Amino acid sequence: MVRYGKEHKSETRRRIIETAGRRFKQDGIDGSGVSTLMKDAGLTNGAFYAHFESKDDLVTTAISDQLKVQAESVVAQAAPGRAGLEQIVRAYLSPLHRDSLGDGCPNAALLDEIGRCTDTTRQAYTDGVLVLIDGIAARMAPDAPSSARVKALSLLGLMAGTLQLARALTDSQLAHELLDQGISNALALLDAGHRV
Repeated sequence: MVRYGKEHKSETRRRIIETAGRRFKQDGIDGSGVSTLMKDAGLTNGAFYAHFESKDDLVTTAISDQLKVQAESVVAQAAPGRAGLEQIVRAYLSPLHRDSLGDGCPNAALLDEIGRCTDTTRQAYTDGVLVLIDGIAARMAPDAPSSARVKALSLLGLMAGTLQLARALTDSQLAHELLDQGISNALALLDAGHRV
């Protein structure tokens, strides 16, 4: 029997988490069985339990990972200040993001299911969202980010809800108009309280 080193196990675990994150966003948590997830990762079902105690354990890990990636690759990479916030809003509420479920935001793809998950998963989600909104709040109010935390959470809610609704509509023109209006609403929220 071949023995693999810690690095191989770590790489395999990472592959499962990334694959699960995409699949959960594409097909939902309930619509993604362990056998499908493992097949997507190119592994056998038996290998799953070498890395996770249960599907709930994987769900918790994958959601946490997806939010961390979003914070690092979207929020942290945006330009500083108001320009970066607008960059985040426009990318989030774009037709490309609307049409990219598996590669998109875990908030818009999974919020309805996360609310029905275990307390452990919901706590991992909360922790991840707080990192995300703290990054946004730091751009909103660099001198006092905690003062903008609720506003940042409201912005995320506005964007996630708009994206969910745009994804659900069969009328592509209406969905596009909704995204445009969502951008206007988000930018107005960003500017609220900053006008002289």
